[in-house]
Amino acid sequence: MFLTRRSFVASAIATLWVGVPAIVTITNTSLRADPVAAVDIGSRLELLVDDYLIESLSGGARQELHHPAPQEVSLRTDQPWEGNYVCWVTVFQDGDLYRMYYLSGNGLYTEGGIKDTKLVYCYAESRDGLHWVRPKLGLFEHNGTKDNNIVWDGPMALNFSPFRDESPNCAPDARYKAMGMTGTGTGWPDGMIPCKSSDGIHWSAMLDKPVITKGTFDSCNLAFWDAARGEYREYHRDFNGSDRDIRTSTSKDFLAWTEPQFLEYAPSRVSELYTNMVLPYYRAPHLLLGFPTRYIDRGWTKSTEALPQLEHRRIRAKSGVREGSALTDGMFMSSRDGNRFHVWPESFIRPGLRNEDGWFYGDNYQNWGLVETKSEIPGAPKEISIYVNEGVTQNHPACLRRHTLRVDGFVSVSSPLSGGELVTKPIRFRGDRLLLNYSTSAAGSIRIEIQDENGQPIPGFGLNDSPEMYGDSLEQTAPWKEGSNLAQLAGKSIRLRFVLKDADLYAIRFQPSGN
Repeated sequence: MFLTRRSFVASAIATLWVGVPAIVTITNTSLRADPVAAVDIGSRLELLVDDYLIESLSGGARQELHHPAPQEVSLRTDQPWEGNYVCWVTVFQDGDLYRMYYLSGNGLYTEGGIKDTKLVYCYAESRDGLHWVRPKLGLFEHNGTKDNNIVWDGPMALNFSPFRDESPNCAPDARYKAMGMTGTGTGWPDGMIPCKSSDGIHWSAMLDKPVITKGTFDSCNLAFWDAARGEYREYHRDFNGSDRDIRTSTSKDFLAWTEPQFLEYAPSRVSELYTNMVLPYYRAPHLLLGFPTRYIDRGWTKSTEALPQLEHRRIRAKSGVREGSALTDGMFMSSRDGNRFHVWPESFIRPGLRNEDGWFYGDNYQNWGLVETKSEIPGAPKEISIYVNEGVTQNHPACLRRHTLRVDGFVSVSSPLSGGELVTKPIRFRGDRLLLNYSTSAAGSIRIEIQDENGQPIPGFGLNDSPEMYGDSLEQTAPWKEGSNLAQLAGKSIRLRFVLKDADLYAIRFQPSGN
């Protein structure tokens, strides 16, 4: 079920402040007109990023897109073999080690145009996701020395997005895989070629020709093992008519792939999408999340001239007006099947309030991968880190800045203090407790009523039986006056009614006995 089946009012809040949410209100005027089959969610975590479980929102309740908060600079490309360009970044946790792969090089804008240097893929690692080191890999020579962290050079260095393959049939020498881009300058036809590694450092091509050739590949093209569906899935760039868009295909062995198809969007694709950054959410792998880059060119206007670094912008524009006028920022989307995505029209990551390094075409590209890192606040739980590029093709090194977000905190159902309600579709669950990821103010609250499939309160679980929940937790058990045990309702078709006051509800999960 996607948002096109409902009536929507969407409004973006124009603000310079990070963390102010975009708002979507859902109204369904034909609730319970016909019997609806219950959605079986078992005991899996369900994020409220779409309307999959939502039947109605009323009062002040609405869905809100939340925004990561910028933190410190994680890496600055200030080594001789790097330069002022950093892009197509991959970050994932591999046991106790955080791995980072990034494209680097120089793109120098001058009065006579842009002068490019050779692009290389580099590797960094960390023990906490906060402090990164460049190991001397000794693999590729640069200016007469191999004392560098270049992990891939030569063909396919323009696009190389590794992942750790968790397929049960994965061969040990291919524990790490990637899709490399072939084409211009490689001597091979345009396309994507599978690569492998036993250790994530030493790489080789698995075939001598590309396996996916339908597309335009000068972007971050990626692949991964989709455990929930038992297949490999890839996403890559192409033009859909004149618009930048995304294609996908699947494979059982990483070598033979289905015909790539364009993604479908709900309610619609609202912008040109330059990257995709789609991945299974690590806490709920049945749900695919995407962090594409919005590409937009509104032309050379008075507002363009008011953006940071006007003189540099004018120099860039001499290579083509869009080099000075086009902009990029981060977006968010989600899917239940890998093909149809609910894409939020508002930006997930804005360029921000700054006097340089954010308001240019090529900035604000989000990395592929989500990792948990410790909070800077003592005693606070871990949070999700996302790495975003800044200062690309400026007259100084570029950088990656870490941004942080609450675990599961992409979208919430929220309400002001005056109140609002969420009623779910009929669901079936497995377990005996309901756990919430939620946040309230000191005056806010959440109360929960469990209804039968016809919307009638179940005795002992009505609204008057639900004490107010208030606080802030990633996983707190919902109480009722007679206790929290829901075993008697497991497997039955029920609805959940949430009454919220100055509260955010991010995710729910039913916990099985003994967990």
